[in-house]
Amino acid sequence: MNLISGIQQVGVGVHNADTAFKWFRQTLGINAKIFDDEAEAALMINYTGNKVHKRRAILAMNMNGGGGTEIWQFTSRKSSEPAQPVTWGDLGINAIKIKSNNVKQTYDNLNGNPKSELYISPDGNQSFFVHDENRNAYQLVNDGSWFKKRTYMQGGVCGALIGVSNIEQSVKFYKEAFGMNEVVYDKTGTFEDLGDNYKSKKFRRVLLKLKNDYRGAFSRLLGDVQIELIQTLDETPVKIFDNRYWGDIGFIHLCFDVPDMNLLKHQAEKAGYHFTVDSADTFDMGDSGGRFAYVEDPDGTLIEMVETHKVPVMKKFGIYFNLKNRKQQKPLPNWMVGMLGLNKVK
Repeated sequence: MNLISGIQQVGVGVHNADTAFKWFRQTLGINAKIFDDEAEAALMINYTGNKVHKRRAILAMNMNGGGGTEIWQFTSRKSSEPAQPVTWGDLGINAIKIKSNNVKQTYDNLNGNPKSELYISPDGNQSFFVHDENRNAYQLVNDGSWFKKRTYMQGGVCGALIGVSNIEQSVKFYKEAFGMNEVVYDKTGTFEDLGDNYKSKKFRRVLLKLKNDYRGAFSRLLGDVQIELIQTLDETPVKIFDNRYWGDIGFIHLCFDVPDMNLLKHQAEKAGYHFTVDSADTFDMGDSGGRFAYVEDPDGTLIEMVETHKVPVMKKFGIYFNLKNRKQQKPLPNWMVGMLGLNKVK
């Protein structure tokens, strides 16, 4: 049984939330603003220097399908950038995977954006990378799980490329804590799709996939999950967030949508993985709310889990989805999920 119902979002630390949302909207079609909230991040003090900091967060989705981006900006301090540019295999989230059903067409459409060459990935499909203004990397990849059905589609988040120090331990973590049991490939060597600067460097890469069985309320929108683990075999990796706070520039967490948090917590702790943060009940984020928790992977990368209880549909009219007392295992009807598209910003 799947313990997660897709990737809800990836946290992206930025200097300016407005310009970041504009980039996601114009470049990747992540244009439905689910919430835009300013508050204190009181429960995350273990990751913000034991001090409560204020922040602004914007959650945006692409309604074709896939997870969203939680654009995250400190408002009580200046965000810190990595001491050096992230290199493949550094410990943490190296890149986010964005779904497309025609990667070549997506590549041709993204004129005017800094992007890599079009490569063949280890799974035999085309892929390429594009970067935002904060030098964060996004990999456009092939995916067949969609909320909408069109001849050509570019969607939201379907996965992540995560640097690890020991692939065996990390594979065990994702299998035992989250039920990701399908191994698409496990390859060691040099890889053309990582770019010219890495063509002589050796890596081990494992791609895990979870086929969505549509148990959660928004599972039909979120789709399948791809988690790629990458381990450098020639270099000593550094921790991307070493001496920095959660919320600083970069990919701050990967967030899974969870139908039943109690069940997931039981399974994770049974396997030896303990939550480091747990709101225990509904955490009010103003426009939205839910139970959220965090667990660390074997290298300390933060994985967020959210059991959604409240989602705004048309905030100005006071229309919300209230899911707290609903059976979380059953997906919402497509027409109801589609109403989130009313929040699109053109």
